Amino acid sequence: MKFMRRPDLDPETRVQIVMMAWLHQGIYGKMTNIATFYQISRTFLYQLLFMANLQLDTLLSDEKLLFQKDHCHLEQLIVLLRLEGKGSLLSIASILQALEYHPHSVGYLSQFFHSAGQTLPATLVIPSKTLVFYLSDEIFAIHAPIVVTIDARSTTILNIALASDRSADTWRAHFEALENHHFFSLGWASDRGLGLVAGSRAACDMALWVADYFHEFRDLCEVLHQLERKAYAAIGKEDAAAPTFARAKSESKRQKRRQQYETAHHACEQAMALYDQRARLLHLLHEALQLCSPHGRLRTQQNVRSELTLLFDLIAALDCAAVTTALKPIRTPLDDLLVPFAHAEAIEAELRAMVPHEVFEFLVLAWHYEHLVYQAPAQHKRVQQRERAFWLACAEGLVGDACDTLKARVFDKLDSIVRASSLVEMVNSLIRPYLHSCKGQITQETLNLIMFYHNHRRYQSGKRQGKAPMELLTGKP
Repeated sequence: MKFMRRPDLDPETRVQIVMMAWLHQGIYGKMTNIATFYQISRTFLYQLLFMANLQLDTLLSDEKLLFQKDHCHLEQLIVLLRLEGKGSLLSIASILQALEYHPHSVGYLSQFFHSAGQTLPATLVIPSKTLVFYLSDEIFAIHAPIVVTIDARSTTILNIALASDRSADTWRAHFEALENHHFFSLGWASDRGLGLVAGSRAACDMALWVADYFHEFRDLCEVLHQLERKAYAAIGKEDAAAPTFARAKSESKRQKRRQQYETAHHACEQAMALYDQRARLLHLLHEALQLCSPHGRLRTQQNVRSELTLLFDLIAALDCAAVTTALKPIRTPLDDLLVPFAHAEAIEAELRAMVPHEVFEFLVLAWHYEHLVYQAPAQHKRVQQRERAFWLACAEGLVGDACDTLKARVFDKLDSIVRASSLVEMVNSLIRPYLHSCKGQITQETLNLIMFYHNHRRYQSGKRQGKAPMELLTGKP
């Protein structure tokens, strides 16, 4: 229907339209009949109905006044705006003022959050001894470091503190506080920060340390991006040299520009070949670090060591100084990269005593594709899901109804293998918006609130969907 203004519809007529629409809500086809009779669009009819409902709610309801008097509701709103909405104190004050809530000053909000944060601990309190695998990292609020440790399985924040420095003593006190609160480490994963590693070794000298793959290979992957940019630049130079050669008129110009084009072409071929070789080797390196082989067997330390040594030799053979520089710090501490595979060998020996061998290999492959489902881009998830379903069906065909029990046991054991501290980066990303909203001027009380909020908020998606970190840690809803 073409849009046109209807000055003939006076207020009385519009009230009559709203009354008819109100009386006939839910009757199929009635809204269309009313719109046709008055020669108006159904969109306009529903707009009239919405505005009428809004005006009646405002006139006849005292809900707003009740809410203003309900101090508990005001506190809930303030906390939601700060933690869920990640709003700054100034923004929250503006919202409360617009909604006519009192008090709404920035000073009141600051004091409210300070008092609430003081009632919460910086270290999680657990009544009994709990074995956890630590993931630790640092994040900066302007120049002040925030040290944080989470549990690898549940992602629960165990300790978060605004520190004066990142020294070994700071981290040692951090881990000792966890031990004093009944947390005992099965191991920990982190980057190679000097203070972090030294402090954790001093406090947890018997625990395993897992080198974080993301930080270990980040420089190596960055070199690949550099080679990619150089390859595209070389392609652009070759592409620009071709028409220049074609426009040459004299023989001397043609010879000169032919030489320029051949030089650009040769440089382009070299840049693309170097990038292709580097990308292929990095892909093989990524495959070598997977816990599961394509045949459903967990990789052993010996096999992974030989594959990594060979791949590092091939990468070093590339004629690229940047590659050699990035590779050097990785090759020396090779044993640190193999810790997850030692854990996998111990788990495999334990599970093979309880699970039939063929079923175990099928379940390992199903677990492998289960992880790839969450890591793969959206367009590839269906492929991983089909593979997971196929291998689960193979296992079920061999053991029948016992498959679910065996699957839960195998998946739980394999999920306990930690290869990276990347989950703690997720917590860092949770904290960063609060740092931005307060312009880096964050307090320990605010960090306590953030920890409490994260630990009790249910995940909205992913494999932990519907469960809060504290629920995953304690097993209690």
